Amino acid sequence: MVKPTNILRLDRERQAAPQVFERLREKILSLALPPGTTLSRLELAAQFGLSATPIRDALMRLDEEGLVEVFPQHATVVSRIDVKAAQQAHFLRQALELEIVRQLADQHGDGLIPELERTLALQQQFAKAGDFAQFMAADNEFHRQLYAAADKLELWNLVRSRSGHIDRLRRLHLPTPGKAQDIVRHHRLIMRAIAASRPDEAQQHLRKHLSGTLGYLEQIRERYPDYLDG
Repeated sequence: MVKPTNILRLDRERQAAPQVFERLREKILSLALPPGTTLSRLELAAQFGLSATPIRDALMRLDEEGLVEVFPQHATVVSRIDVKAAQQAHFLRQALELEIVRQLADQHGDGLIPELERTLALQQQFAKAGDFAQFMAADNEFHRQLYAAADKLELWNLVRSRSGHIDRLRRLHLPTPGKAQDIVRHHRLIMRAIAASRPDEAQQHLRKHLSGTLGYLEQIRERYPDYLDG
């Protein structure tokens, strides 16, 4: 059960519920709150220094994304990783991003490649430091930049809202030796294919990149049997 420590400071110029949602979502995706963790509304309210209403609203949003299970009048529990939901999120993301990298390889603005290079440099830095939380943030930023360059940011928001289960699988797989470096290498190959205006090559590298974690599903299941469902 989450225990209140010091009050977690929020931006008072923004609504509280979305910030609580973002904080809890980040902790769930990073596995700081692993599957099976019980979330007490009273303790969360004390932790954030809030009333029950924004906590309830934040938990409802997490429930909508399938990241928690709400048992009325009883408890809220971080959900197990739904393998089918992860596979469907992967299908959605791959379908969209194959078209996005093709579009960008055919035509992209001058600022895209330098922007991607800066993100890759950060990823490399985080990989060497073993900072997986920051590495995943930079990983997501690389893909967000592709959607933004293709003028498809609303689709990125859709993908993110469906990616909680696949992201947790990725987080379980990321510490595998060499995995972070493989991700950086795939990103660099995608970027170079876009820069060279080679759409088929960009799609090939993207398909291989996105298939990485699900290809190791059984190994992840064997190592973390209590975390996966389905």
